[in-house]
Amino acid sequence: MLKIGIVGLPNVGKSTLFNALTKSHAAESANYPFCTIDPNVGIVEVPDNRMAQLAAIFISKKLIPTAIEFVDIAGLVAGASTGEGLGNKFLANIRETDAVCHLVRDFENTDIQHVADTPNSKDDIETIETELILADLATVEKRLGDWQKKARSGDKIALRIVALIERIQTALARSQPASSVEIPDEPDERAAIRELHLLTSKPMFYAVNVAETAVADFDAASWKIKVGLPSTAHVVPVSAKLESELIELSDDDAKMFLEDLNLKESSMHGLIREAYAALDLITYFTAGPEETRAWTIKIGTRAPGAAGVIHTDFEKGFIRSETIEWDRLVEAGSETAAKEKGWLRSEGKEYEVKDGDVCHFRFNN
Repeated sequence: MLKIGIVGLPNVGKSTLFNALTKSHAAESANYPFCTIDPNVGIVEVPDNRMAQLAAIFISKKLIPTAIEFVDIAGLVAGASTGEGLGNKFLANIRETDAVCHLVRDFENTDIQHVADTPNSKDDIETIETELILADLATVEKRLGDWQKKARSGDKIALRIVALIERIQTALARSQPASSVEIPDEPDERAAIRELHLLTSKPMFYAVNVAETAVADFDAASWKIKVGLPSTAHVVPVSAKLESELIELSDDDAKMFLEDLNLKESSMHGLIREAYAALDLITYFTAGPEETRAWTIKIGTRAPGAAGVIHTDFEKGFIRSETIEWDRLVEAGSETAAKEKGWLRSEGKEYEVKDGDVCHFRFNN
């Protein structure tokens, strides 16, 4: 299951956002730093309106969406990499995640204190990312010595790994993330870097916590320029306060509330989509009378690999995938009608499964 850590300075709205994501009040939310003493973990179903339409065609008994595990990690402060605040205890929690959601405060509220007194999104981002880089630098310097000992014996693999770690060390010392260093497509090098669990090698996206009335008009491109992020950064606006209010309303009242703010959906949907985009993930479906189910795979995954997400036997014995785009299947109204129109295809081992594909895998036992 995909695991995402929510990080940021104290009092930027992490616990409020976490509660909204999980539709719960699992995380204590209070107006003081470090109210999250242990990381809160919540499983969040990924909303996907396509599933209901597919289930209606097959009259499925169950709908099984894919899910994301969110980890609400206590607020980091300047000096966290050397133990300030709650320090390395929570940096360790980030190491266990697949990606990082950096929640940035971009609203004014004198009732909610800021660790630097005056909120400044650009400075806040730099504070957090500097601490992640410094933590990684300490990790690299500690582990580099171990590899250098192996390299002194003439071990060719160790020599290559030392050279790679030294490049990462140089990048970090220049305040560049580990992800800025290209990792060779070699199993030994990739395994060695994975074992370092570097924080800045993880995909990161930014959730900008804004006022309720600012979500609809949020301009991501302009905001990235304002805070000095590259144009390729993944950014999504959220209003933790708004989302915390929505979970208290009925579906109809929540819909009306969103319409009053000129919003088509909860910003939680956008946040989850941005998480998928940051990780190059897509969704495909299997559907039948028993269940309609969503599966998460990487962009570029070929049909046997996609089948292997369901069961390793499906990948080992893969023969073909009977495939159709979800919207074409909905348009046809049934599998039979889709076949008659020639829309149901037989795809082989080289086919790259696309977002929204509905697949039925044929395999040898």
